[in-house]
Amino acid sequence: MAGLKRIEHCIASYIAKHYRCAAEIGVGENPEVALILNNRGVKVFCTDIRAVGGVPGIRFVQDDIFSPEVCLYRDIDLIYSIRPHEEMMPALLSLARNVDSDLLVYHLGFEGFLDGGELIDCGVVLHRYSRRQNPSKRVF
Repeated sequence: MAGLKRIEHCIASYIAKHYRCAAEIGVGENPEVALILNNRGVKVFCTDIRAVGGVPGIRFVQDDIFSPEVCLYRDIDLIYSIRPHEEMMPALLSLARNVDSDLLVYHLGFEGFLDGGELIDCGVVLHRYSRRQNPSKRVF
């Protein structure tokens, strides 16, 4: 497994081990992590500011992270984003805190936000910028 697919598999493996319900923000044209998560039994949906092509088994929602439909995210354990634009970071963090969700980000290269968050090495480096305050809200 080479290049980007290895990255997506590392990210999905970590998420599948630690979360039951997730939302990918800014999926664009790469739903690979969501597909892997879905196949591993993680409830997942994807959002993007523009309409993107659908993939069977994955729910896609057109949503703007700068003015999100907060109700979409209320019952999830995790918000994650892969290579988000830097200007998206404050909105991602705000949404995660608002809905009491973890926030994991895979940055391009050596990018980061604020203090870089908690670093997680899962074969690639993930940044956890927010942790749920009430982990018992999980629905099994």
